[in-house]
Amino acid sequence: MPHSETPGTEAAPQTRLRWWTELPLIVLVYACYSAGRLLVRGDVSDAVDHGLALLDIEKALFLNAEHPLNRLFTSEPWIGVPADFWYASLHYLVTPAVLVWLFRSRAVRYRAARTWLMTSTFIGLIGFTLLPTCPPRLLDAGHGFVDTMAQYSSYGWWGGAASAPRGMGGMTNQYAAMPSLHVGWALWCGVMLWRHGGTRVTKVAAVVYPLGTTIVVMGTANHYFLDAVAGAAVMGAGLLLTPFVLRTAERVRTRLPDRFAPASTGSATAAATTPAAVAAPAADGAGSANVSGGCQTSAGERFPRQREQRFGAGAEPDPAPSDAGDETPAPAR
Repeated sequence: MPHSETPGTEAAPQTRLRWWTELPLIVLVYACYSAGRLLVRGDVSDAVDHGLALLDIEKALFLNAEHPLNRLFTSEPWIGVPADFWYASLHYLVTPAVLVWLFRSRAVRYRAARTWLMTSTFIGLIGFTLLPTCPPRLLDAGHGFVDTMAQYSSYGWWGGAASAPRGMGGMTNQYAAMPSLHVGWALWCGVMLWRHGGTRVTKVAAVVYPLGTTIVVMGTANHYFLDAVAGAAVMGAGLLLTPFVLRTAERVRTRLPDRFAPASTGSATAAATTPAAVAAPAADGAGSANVSGGCQTSAGERFPRQREQRFGAGAEPDPAPSDAGDETPAPAR
């Protein structure tokens, strides 16, 4: 009868995941992303030109939603202050929370989900490198944008440098606006909640969180609408590349032990030729085993004070008292 897999187990990872290996991996990837984002600083004039070009494209396509949202957030503190807290903190809280939830309750899907998120993050870093973009809040005041993070900085820990804590504005790249990974990560969280959350609350959160994040990044003047579109596109590209990344990682994982442990093959061969691995001797011509009672000895093993048998069946010598304890065979008749 052919063997059939249990439905749902075919996607299970070949090696069991451990939190003490996953956590350093995630921290390392995020540290590389943060360092790369900080080190990649484009020319300010180019960044301003890119920002103005995006704004012109949006106006031509009637997609300029940043101005009305920014005016609303600026004039209504009860909207602007929570939006600033949303922008400054939720991507640090919700994204890791969804990762932990997947790790604990959806381990079969966790590896692919984590790889998708990390791959998309590195693609976003490429975008920061190739297209430094000045966010709306850093444009000249004549363009009509107000930095709500600076306006409401007394309510939170941030200063005038985006969501960075006061005095640490120099440790962030404020021109890394294209794409918006705030929106990209929120979209990833929404997909995970929609696909794997089994309640109505998770379904609602799956829609509200990415949509709310998109509104927040525009209303706080930290991103253009096209930045949000680019963030979603980056996540789509990461999703398409995830199977390739998983296959490559699996090949590396299987080849490294073979390359760095060459003695394992020899030891396995030696183990296969040990007496314990050799098959039991065949039965003699009469069909009886070497030892009666169904017991057999391994090849070459002898009992203490056992005589060597040099005669065929029926030709054994009669035992003699003088032969007792003698290791030499008795003379033949």
